[in-house]
Amino acid sequence: MLPAPAALLLDFGGVLAEGAGPFDPAPPELVLRLYNLTGGVLTPGEISRSLTDGEDGYRAWRDEDQPFELGHEEIWGRFVTAGWPGPARAAVRAQAARLSHDWAYRPSWALRPGIPEALRAARAAGLPMAVVSNTLSGSAHREFLDRAGVGGLFAAQIYSDEAGVRKPNPEMIWRATRDLGVPTEQCWHVGDSYQRDIVCARRAETAAAVLMRSPRTAREDPAAWPRPDAVVDDGFGLRDLLQGRLPRTIRSDVSR
Repeated sequence: MLPAPAALLLDFGGVLAEGAGPFDPAPPELVLRLYNLTGGVLTPGEISRSLTDGEDGYRAWRDEDQPFELGHEEIWGRFVTAGWPGPARAAVRAQAARLSHDWAYRPSWALRPGIPEALRAARAAGLPMAVVSNTLSGSAHREFLDRAGVGGLFAAQIYSDEAGVRKPNPEMIWRATRDLGVPTEQCWHVGDSYQRDIVCARRAETAAAVLMRSPRTAREDPAAWPRPDAVVDDGFGLRDLLQGRLPRTIRSDVSR
């Protein structure tokens, strides 16, 4: 039986949002922007290949469970522009933060089914909420959540590019609970990855580690990682799990 939470910490990708289609690591509008920014010293094809190779390299680096995040300038310099002419590298470096936002933002993002209902249940219960997410650009995630009409529900949003650390480093969760003013041991953490989220919750010693299944979850070996305290399929499952731990008066209100 899970304890009642004093706060709810939620991952972004795979929990709050998901893409409706495959991710294009070299979207045409970003390729064109880089082409213009660098004065045409590289062809669009060369830029596109650099972005694709850069995404592959950054993903491989992330999969090594790095405890610290790289800065925007270092990510572009190490994974995308390493072989570019010096002036082109400098032009990208000067706009690395904005370029990272544009590279990270996915027009296909949508809130996962049941997430609005789960967030309303938490709000009705008076639970403070925070986003805790590894990402290339927290500003891209904030923009999406605001556009989706739920950004204002979160008292804190902790992103790895801004925090300088990455899950499963427990500092990600500790920063969120410090911002919320709630003891970590009284919070639920909800994520879609055994390797990132469940391990992070265990290291931070949260009250509960909840796994929300996503395509990423299916790519991991559950036997290789700590077990979650509960597993749900989507936001509706999280809402139902949450409502079972809320006061009866609140449960009746949010179930309407």
